[in-house]
Amino acid sequence: MRYIKTIDDITKDGQVTFGEGYEFVADADQADAILMRSTDLHGYDLPESVRAIARCGAGVNNIPVEEYAKRGVVVFNSPGANSNAVKEIVIAMMVLSSRGALQSMQWVRDNADDPDIYTHAEKAKKAFVGHELKGKRVGVVGLGNVGSKVANACVQLGMDVYGYDPFISVEHAWALSQEVQRVATLEDLCRGCDYLTVHVPSKADTIRMIGAKQIDMLAPGAVLINFSRETIVNEDAVDEALRAGKLSWFATDFATPKTVKMPNTFVTTHHGAGTLEAEANCADMAISELKDYLENGNIANSVNYPTCSMGKARAASRIACLHANVPNMIGQITAVLAKDNANVQRMVNESAGENAYTMFDTDEHLDDETIEELKRIPSIYRVRVIK
Repeated sequence: MRYIKTIDDITKDGQVTFGEGYEFVADADQADAILMRSTDLHGYDLPESVRAIARCGAGVNNIPVEEYAKRGVVVFNSPGANSNAVKEIVIAMMVLSSRGALQSMQWVRDNADDPDIYTHAEKAKKAFVGHELKGKRVGVVGLGNVGSKVANACVQLGMDVYGYDPFISVEHAWALSQEVQRVATLEDLCRGCDYLTVHVPSKADTIRMIGAKQIDMLAPGAVLINFSRETIVNEDAVDEALRAGKLSWFATDFATPKTVKMPNTFVTTHHGAGTLEAEANCADMAISELKDYLENGNIANSVNYPTCSMGKARAASRIACLHANVPNMIGQITAVLAKDNANVQRMVNESAGENAYTMFDTDEHLDDETIEELKRIPSIYRVRVIK
């Protein structure tokens, strides 16, 4: 039996199923893995028994991923599972910023007691004349799970679509419409855009990547949309551009003390991925990742360890070693196995930055002393025996 601790409400209906061989526990000290969503785990007293954590969502700013890596805890996320939900709300923000729909509806509310509202509304509508998205130029920063879907949707709306992503994956490149025009620099992307939407993670090279320089290159009265991370834009520059009329609207999913006081700003409650479908998709992906790791040792969509798979665990024993990415680790592991005369059927080693993962199948079960000797190798964080 494997034990799972859930933190947060994983789905609105509370339905989370792992299937046979799994049991939910209330106490994390009894858990093999944790399934979670938004709770901040920095400073959390993580029990030694926990081998993996799966986040139902893409962002992992609420998890100390490197600290956990050094403890041999694999942290998973669920990238792309909520991408359609984010795409739809980004398109909605484009429409709202272009058509004056919310302002028009507010006028109706404000004049609800007017007995001649029908007549007066006909006259008032001139104040809310907007423009169509078709034919407008949009720049998409980041062409990953969300950005590629946004770009394709904009193509379908008849927009002139440009994309910038120096690290685009083969998978997302294949998924991108041929009508999306890729540019080599962020400056080339911004130049003349009526809309700019950002879809990149928060990293050292993306923090405040959209500032005064980029905004000045946009078309006069452009719309900026940030449903990625609050740190991606320079809020002071955005505020100044809105007040000066360089930007007509700023749509964001992050209610910071600065954004909520900016003019012409649509601010939502960080619910860009807040749909029942997205929650279910994220939960399904996270559960699948945890099960494959606990049952077979395979890793997919980890943020602190490399992707690694040897399929179903069918040999007498499968051993997984989580360790630092240092020279001669394989030599040290095989030296220990040679002492035990262990016959290794298959072995795989992958690395990601400072961390690495070695997994192998043996014809016979290794004795306890051999496992303990593996654990004593310097820079080994954790050794798992998967039976």
